[in-house]
Amino acid sequence: MTSQVFTVGDVMTRKVVAVRPGAEFKEIVETMARWKVTALPVIEGEGRVVGVVSEADLILKEEFHDRRLGLVEQVRRREATAKAGADRAADLMTSPAVTVGPDATFPQAARLMATRHVKRLPVVDEHGTIQGIVSRSDLLKVFLRPDAEIADAVRHDVVTPLFPLSHARIGVRVEAGVVTLSGAVTDAALVPLAERLARAVDGVVDVRCRLTSDAQR
Repeated sequence: MTSQVFTVGDVMTRKVVAVRPGAEFKEIVETMARWKVTALPVIEGEGRVVGVVSEADLILKEEFHDRRLGLVEQVRRREATAKAGADRAADLMTSPAVTVGPDATFPQAARLMATRHVKRLPVVDEHGTIQGIVSRSDLLKVFLRPDAEIADAVRHDVVTPLFPLSHARIGVRVEAGVVTLSGAVTDAALVPLAERLARAVDGVVDVRCRLTSDAQR
């Protein structure tokens, strides 16, 4: 067995503020201000996510409020100018929405946020129905994991399986999320793997590997 692997479903916010495609511009702005969020999922039916409307979508109305664009710029920024003239969520939203499943790991969600340049992701089930929402701050919660719990996970998931004969001689110390591995092992070739696997344990900030082989002693 391995210790718990945290997923998006463990940290997502389950109470989601969303709007319908017919929501008007001012209603969207008021909802964002009331709930102190920067983006809202747009849902239809029983909660199927069809898009996301964000502050970036809304601010285009202000950007193009008193600008007269040339033909070339109108063509180049067709989508932006269309949103600037829109009044309803259906026309303002970015669609399809960038979403994630509740079983996604933290690294998967973080990579998706980074590559798609978004700060939060609607969490949906296999039918595309909203289950929650996860933000960057939610993903950082894993670093609140207690040092003792991280040490137990490193020993259980990394040290004991990799070094069944010498694991009792290996020290695992964790301070402020930084793992220090020390001691002598029988197979030096496994040391880089131990460091990499320890780094992948949820909550680990960094790894200082001071393992040596019995041959070096």
